[in-house]
Amino acid sequence: MTVVAVTGASGKTGRTVAQHLAESGLEVRAIDSAGPPGDRGSGPLPLLRADLTDYGQTVDALHGVDAVVHLAAIPAPGFFPDAHTLSTNNAINGNVFLAAVKLGLQRVVWASSETTLGFPFGDDAPPRYLPVDEAHYPMPHSTYALSKVVAATMADHLADWSGIPFVGLCLSNVHELSDYPKVPSYQADVRSRVFNLWGYIDVRDVALACRLALTAPVTGSQTYLIAADDTLMDTPSAELTRQVFPDVPVTGALDGYASLLSNRLAGAELGFRPEHSWRDEVPATGA
Repeated sequence: MTVVAVTGASGKTGRTVAQHLAESGLEVRAIDSAGPPGDRGSGPLPLLRADLTDYGQTVDALHGVDAVVHLAAIPAPGFFPDAHTLSTNNAINGNVFLAAVKLGLQRVVWASSETTLGFPFGDDAPPRYLPVDEAHYPMPHSTYALSKVVAATMADHLADWSGIPFVGLCLSNVHELSDYPKVPSYQADVRSRVFNLWGYIDVRDVALACRLALTAPVTGSQTYLIAADDTLMDTPSAELTRQVFPDVPVTGALDGYASLLSNRLAGAELGFRPEHSWRDEVPATGA
C-alpha cells in the first residue's frame, strides 16, 4: 500500500500520526472536519476537510486510498451530552468502516480506547486482575466507551463479510511532550491517576503502532492494547497495587515501574515496542 488516509488528522494524535506515516514514505491524505480545506493544521500535509458523519462525504474522502488510519471521533467523555457522543461516534465509525468496505481498502486501522476495559477504576471499582489486558473487555462505563465497543462489534462483522483486516488500537491516555511537565504533580497522591491504572502512551509511540498495524500479518478483526512500558508514577508498581488494590489478583510480573496495562499482545503480533517514556523527558521525583 502506498496511499493512506488519516482521519482526525488535525487532532493531537492525528497530527503526529500523519507526519510519521509521511516520513515513513507513505503518501498521506490528511482528513478532518476542522480547519479550512488545504489548511496545514496536520503539520506539513494539506488538509482535506470532510464531515465523516455524512456517508457520501466519507466515501469521497476515502476514494483512491489503499488503507485508512481512523482516528476521528469525539475524543473522550464529557465534551458533549452522552447521547450526542454515542450517536456521533457511531455515525463516524460506521461511515468510515462501511466506506472502506465499499471501496475495497486493503486495511482499516482504528483508534479504540482503554476506557472499554473498565475505566474509571478506583477503590469502589477495582479491576478483576492486574495487569489488565485485552481480555478485560467489554466493560464500558460511559457512552464514549460504549461507542468504541459498538465500533469493535462493527469491525468484527465487517471484517468477516469483506475479508479486510480491521486492526483496533486500544490507546491509553495519549501524552505529548507538552504534557510531561505535569507528571511530577501526580506523585503526591497515588490515587490521582488511578482511573486508568496510572497508564499512558507517548503520541510518537501511537504513530509507531499505527504504522506497524498497517502491515502486520493479521487477519480478521483484532484489537490491541497500546500503552507505555511504565506507569506515570515514581512509586513502584507492586507498591501501587498493594496500596490501592490489595485484594486484586496479580497475574504477571510487576517489576519496577512496569505498566499495569499490558502491551504484550501488541508486541507479539504487531511487533510493537514503545520507544518513549516520560522518564526520559522529566527528571524523576524520586522513590
